[in-house]
Amino acid sequence: MQNCFVKTAKNTVVIETVYDGEFKKWVKKQTDRQQNWMTDTGFNGEKTAICLIPDAKSHLKKIVFYMSGEKQKGIYDWAKLPGLLPELTGRIYEFSGLGRDDLKNAVMGWGLAEYRFDRYKTSKKIKPKQLLWPDVDLMSVDQSLSASHLVRDLINTPARDLGPEQLAAAAVDLCNRHKAKCDILVGDQLLQNNYPAIHVVGGGANRAPRLIDMKWGYGNNPKLTLVGKGVCFDTGGLDLKSAAHMKLMKKDMGGAAHVLGLASMIMAAGLPVRLRVLIPAVENSVSANAYRPSDIIPSRKGLNIEVNNTDAEGRIVLADALAAASEDNPDLIIDFATLTGAARVALGTDLPALFSNNDNVQNSIVSISKQINDALWPLPLWAGYDGQVDGQIGDVDNAPEGGYAGAITAALFLKRFVERTIDWVHIDVMAWNLKTTPGRPQGGEAMGMRGVFAYIKDRYAK
Repeated sequence: MQNCFVKTAKNTVVIETVYDGEFKKWVKKQTDRQQNWMTDTGFNGEKTAICLIPDAKSHLKKIVFYMSGEKQKGIYDWAKLPGLLPELTGRIYEFSGLGRDDLKNAVMGWGLAEYRFDRYKTSKKIKPKQLLWPDVDLMSVDQSLSASHLVRDLINTPARDLGPEQLAAAAVDLCNRHKAKCDILVGDQLLQNNYPAIHVVGGGANRAPRLIDMKWGYGNNPKLTLVGKGVCFDTGGLDLKSAAHMKLMKKDMGGAAHVLGLASMIMAAGLPVRLRVLIPAVENSVSANAYRPSDIIPSRKGLNIEVNNTDAEGRIVLADALAAASEDNPDLIIDFATLTGAARVALGTDLPALFSNNDNVQNSIVSISKQINDALWPLPLWAGYDGQVDGQIGDVDNAPEGGYAGAITAALFLKRFVERTIDWVHIDVMAWNLKTTPGRPQGGEAMGMRGVFAYIKDRYAK
């Protein structure tokens, strides 16, 4: 449970929610004293979202929260509430009178809004506003919040403190909590076990590359494999990024953070799957050992990758991981990656792009993710562009010339390393909020993770 929640409290301030359309009827049911107070303070359900109601001794008794629009609002409608509330001394907030669905959304919105990343703050730490955890079963909300906070924490941590070794340690910690198995290949062990592309991309850094391989589940349950891009920092390699484009590159392991968060939800919920998580963890650095433009890199699948741009490294390391994922012949492979700027140009920073080789899977994920306010948007694996991925002297080109349809050609590159008979989903995600909005603080962000979990649960837990 996050530190913005408490399990018990003797002295609470109740939050009562009044919905648009019910406000006038609700007002008539209040005491004359309370009606006079609301009139004097200008609370009419239009200009002011909250009203602080005192008791007879002028202490804060409760807060009325006016929710505009229809009932059953989403989590981000509720997430604006904590920012409107005053700081309390010695007292805790408590929701009252909410139905189960609204309560779940309200608690989820509160937990997302009151997230703090203050690991490096030596002073002026802002304490989250605390809410009494409702006395109902909200285990799924707790699991979802824990996963979202894990993703945010990992992405927000600077690369100095979160290199490949530390990312692997985070995976091991998660495995220990859920009694999962974790194997890690380090440095030259990648070559010995046929992961040459991961080894080459990570070879320019002084911190050894790794392949993180987690396994959980048993029996004859369907196999589900998650793959996450774990580039802990991306300089662009010898095709060096500008300072402006390099500034946020601690987030280039956002795909890895997403699959760790998603795995934590799957394991905590005990879904009936045999879960595998593969994360190629590297730094894309500049050194005498860095790979070069025009190099040919061998891959686990046997395809030779022609390097047209060393700043398109994510798809190279994912190639080995996806090939390994396919060897198990799982029922479904899902990868998350902060892969292309082209996806952000097409859809903006808030909306992850989703590709799949199965239209039914794609449509189901898109539909479910919209329903729970964690939207993804489909882009096509357009066969007409497939030839652009062909290499001139190698089998595949990691960065086709021209720059058009960059998100699609990147997905088509990855598709070459997935067996055609396996359902596969690729999610190209920003993993970062450029500015703070209710429930979405500036910094690392889980995007599409809850939507994908809802799909997985629907697919396997029926």
